[in-house]
Amino acid sequence: MTAGTEGTRARILRAALEIAHEAGSVSLEAVAAKAGVSKGGLLYHFPSKAALLRGLVEEQLARFEAALGTEAAASRHDGVIGAYIETFVTQRLCDAPPSAGMLPALVEDPAILEPVRLRERGFLDAIRANAADPNEATIAYLALHGLALMRLLGIDMLGEDERAAILARMRGGDAR
Repeated sequence: MTAGTEGTRARILRAALEIAHEAGSVSLEAVAAKAGVSKGGLLYHFPSKAALLRGLVEEQLARFEAALGTEAAASRHDGVIGAYIETFVTQRLCDAPPSAGMLPALVEDPAILEPVRLRERGFLDAIRANAADPNEATIAYLALHGLALMRLLGIDMLGEDERAAILARMRGGDAR
């Protein structure tokens, strides 16, 4: 792929992500307009809306995985869960909230989430393999996803102090 083609693909994915956050759903026409490409140009890179959403999911997973640095974290005992917590908090709890408007698209085509299932299983396996207490590390992993899901669904009833105390406890601090 040429640099120009990769630039166009990245621009389309960035536009799709921005539209998902702004509008709650993604249309090919809106993405093409925001990315500054024709609809045909968008379809060259992503032949369908499902392909665009899969591309968006893959790009977000790759960004998370790169930031996580699993191999470097594995060199420290409990390093993988520590790195996962910090990366998750930074990228999934501090970024703009994910759009609940994307849920209908995911229900329509659940296969879009298959790469997420596979990567998350890999993350969990790495976390458990590196943990002093695999069950405790799994509980922290699940709690992070619970916090993100509450945020996604707009049912986050925790105050900032409560959330900070929970995260401190996950990080190994005593926030009782």
